[in-house]
Amino acid sequence: MCHLPRLLTVAAACSLAAPLPLAAAENAAPAKTVRLLAVGNSFSANALRYLPEIVKQAGKGQQLIVDHEAIGGCSLQRHWSNAEAFEKDPNAPASKPTGKGLRERLQADRWDYVTLQQYSMDSGRPETYRPHAQKLRDYIKRYAPQAEIVFHETWAYRADDPGFRADFTQNDMYRQLRQAYDGIARELGCRLIPVGDAFRNAERDPAWGNPFPIPGFDPAKAVFPGLPDQHRSLHAGFGWSDDGKGGHRLGYDGHHAGTAGEYLAAAVWYEFLFRDSVLGNPFVPPGLSAADVAILQQVAHRTVSGGARPPLP
Repeated sequence: MCHLPRLLTVAAACSLAAPLPLAAAENAAPAKTVRLLAVGNSFSANALRYLPEIVKQAGKGQQLIVDHEAIGGCSLQRHWSNAEAFEKDPNAPASKPTGKGLRERLQADRWDYVTLQQYSMDSGRPETYRPHAQKLRDYIKRYAPQAEIVFHETWAYRADDPGFRADFTQNDMYRQLRQAYDGIARELGCRLIPVGDAFRNAERDPAWGNPFPIPGFDPAKAVFPGLPDQHRSLHAGFGWSDDGKGGHRLGYDGHHAGTAGEYLAAAVWYEFLFRDSVLGNPFVPPGLSAADVAILQQVAHRTVSGGARPPLP
């Protein structure tokens, strides 16, 4: 679910050279205004949630202008089929499921960046990117030729996600999605916003850690409102909801980012888009401590500006 309004103001062409997978050019001056159109789903909504506040509290007169074509669970294939439908009939329901067609969003401003990403469940399957990513790339270049097209590298699910098994673990998911994103970025000459790498770096960092599965926690024996210690979870994890019968139900979400993951993703986007360090930014989201934020800032900075890619498992 998108946390942003369709157009938000807070205070370039797809490169055909060999792609730089991580940081923007280190020697370029920091950007003051960034116009961003994100084409994605709930994972891009996660990444954008805290970005406006990070920009605002940087205190450098920077502005972020952002629009978001967000459809829950949307794949590259579906985004392309929606665009195709719009070209055939702009009034057809399938052509603008979010109220606007992608072409209308592309033509609404002179975007500096347009981001693309794959549906997380398909993120490690290279065949699902083709030919839809190229078709979207060409479509964006047609209607927003000044914009740089970049891929938002999404992240692996939490290590205790029930979808993992002995022959398919978090390590496998990260390896596969990274190889798929690297492959399509190289093929289309685009750069990556390395959020998946940052998640991996944080979980491997002794200062942050990855204490999942949670030792000694049995969800079947949990009693409301008790929850295990998840303060170092980058994902939403366990949480209680109303069961509609006057009681509560324990749920689990190992896919989407929680507060820490949303902050880390936004810090990565900030460094990439603005070519500026996030270190020392004073914004602290509710639910995180200043110490947590400092660690995540270091991870984001090391991943983007330092180009630190974790080793493939």
